[in-house]
Amino acid sequence: MTKINLHADCGNSPRKEFLKDLNVAFAKGNADFIVEHASDDMVWTIYGDKKIEGKDAFAKEVHAMKQYTAEEMTLHSIITHGRDAAANGEMRMGDNTYAFCDVYKFTNTTSTVLKEMQSYVIKL
Repeated sequence: MTKINLHADCGNSPRKEFLKDLNVAFAKGNADFIVEHASDDMVWTIYGDKKIEGKDAFAKEVHAMKQYTAEEMTLHSIITHGRDAAANGEMRMGDNTYAFCDVYKFTNTTSTVLKEMQSYVIKL
């Protein structure tokens, strides 16, 4: 069971609501939801670790990660503007807590299909 703490106000913003759901999916290991929202030419850069290119490689990576679920996730903020967005927070997994910031680029200004994701993760 994952405890979710939301400090980000999603209000009347469908894009912010989607990003909340996306981050909850990462915390809970819901790989299918995540992959469903990736473009065929998806690029995911995890700084200090790797760069994943293409939907098939992205799907493989996300499905491999689903075994690492968070006991607790706190989502501090979500910012959106046009095709770009960002979210930051913390995830507790076992004895470790990680601070994260993800920067997203969508395929267009109204889509929930991701074209790029840049992840910054720091073990606290």
